[in-house]
Amino acid sequence: MAEPTPRRNEPRLRPAPLLFEPAAAASDPEHFFDLESIDDPRALLARATELTHAFRAAADRAVEFQAMAAAQLADPRRFDRLTAADIAERAEWTEDYAKKMVEFGRGLMSGAEGPGSPDPV
Repeated sequence: MAEPTPRRNEPRLRPAPLLFEPAAAASDPEHFFDLESIDDPRALLARATELTHAFRAAADRAVEFQAMAAAQLADPRRFDRLTAADIAERAEWTEDYAKKMVEFGRGLMSGAEGPGSPDPV
């Protein structure tokens, strides 16, 4: 089960760093952050767990940025504002999800996001 996304007033945990993979290593389908070279199952579990937490944290943060961008694009004060349908098409979401993301983004930008506030998912 995924851990809840930290809110603005809660400190963010620092996940394990995602190290850059050289192009040659990334092109090898069997290569994944050098996990295949770890022989000790304890070390493998520890590093794979670090990567899992890092990817989850990165995904959660990316969703927050998506929500803020959606809210900005839907802002009625913009002369070039987009509808929820337009945002949904650009982001490959459903229109209902786009509406939820716009509201979530507005909450993030206003600082009203706190414990108990609904995530868009």
